[in-house]
Amino acid sequence: MPTGQALLYFIYMLAAASVILAGEALYLSFAGRRSRSMAVNRRLKRLAGEVPAEQTLQGLLRERGLTDSGDFLFGMVWLNRLYTQSGITGNPLTFAATFLLAGLAMALLLVFFNFSALASLLIFLVIGLVLPLLVLRRARNKRIRKFAKQLPDALDMIVRSLRAGHPASVAIGLVAREMPDPLGTEFGIVSDEITFGLSIEQAVRKLSQRVGFEGLQLLSVSLSIQSKTGGNLTEILANLSSVMRERQKLRMKIRALSAEGRVSAWIISLFPIVMFFTLQILAPTYYGAVWSNPLVFPVFLIFGLWALLGDFIMYRMVTFDF
Repeated sequence: MPTGQALLYFIYMLAAASVILAGEALYLSFAGRRSRSMAVNRRLKRLAGEVPAEQTLQGLLRERGLTDSGDFLFGMVWLNRLYTQSGITGNPLTFAATFLLAGLAMALLLVFFNFSALASLLIFLVIGLVLPLLVLRRARNKRIRKFAKQLPDALDMIVRSLRAGHPASVAIGLVAREMPDPLGTEFGIVSDEITFGLSIEQAVRKLSQRVGFEGLQLLSVSLSIQSKTGGNLTEILANLSSVMRERQKLRMKIRALSAEGRVSAWIISLFPIVMFFTLQILAPTYYGAVWSNPLVFPVFLIFGLWALLGDFIMYRMVTFDF
């Protein structure tokens, strides 16, 4: 065979091999992105990126404001617990700095427009300190409600796995693979902690601290008693799942019965504010020169505190702990 023809065949082979390798690379990249996008929870998305399980566990704990061992990161435990239970991911210092800078910017803006120093200080305190706490509290309550809805199904899945002959750690790992967030990632952290040396009781106790749902305390106590005194774990978890479902039904009935009171509270609370701003827009001179009276601010402050007291009383009347 002539040398030129052999070289041509060699070039054709290299081109074909390049096309095959490029197609394989595109397929693997697409398959990796597809597996990450189809992962049912945040932990599985991280594991789909071929990150070691230990690094994935440490990353999930750090972004929740915890140490690598799952303990609280900074000294103000109540604030650290609130941030962790809210489910907000990221650096806690970045979260706090965002609100502080926003409050400072708003306060400086009010000073620029010749508002009083007291008003600027109040705006800074509300945006920089009060608002982040309200955001964290709302996020925590929303996450706990979602977790509470998922937990009975997760317990049923563990019960079926135990009845099939699997050990408890494998059953928890099954829940971590099949359930979406927030429960899927939380049970995935439990599964990884058990893998790296913690007992089931210790891992579930840490889970209860991270989530803040009272049902997990029942689960932790049940596992602790079962490990010390023995008993049928399958039956215990099945009964616990049934109890949680009945409590959810009762909570939903109470919420439906108290809906009228909650709506009335919102209407009564917002009506004066809406009417005030409506008059300010439609008839700015309606109040005349009353704003220059030194008694206006103390009177408004007293009435505002009185209204907040009424809101608190109505809130307690329609809120039930059981």
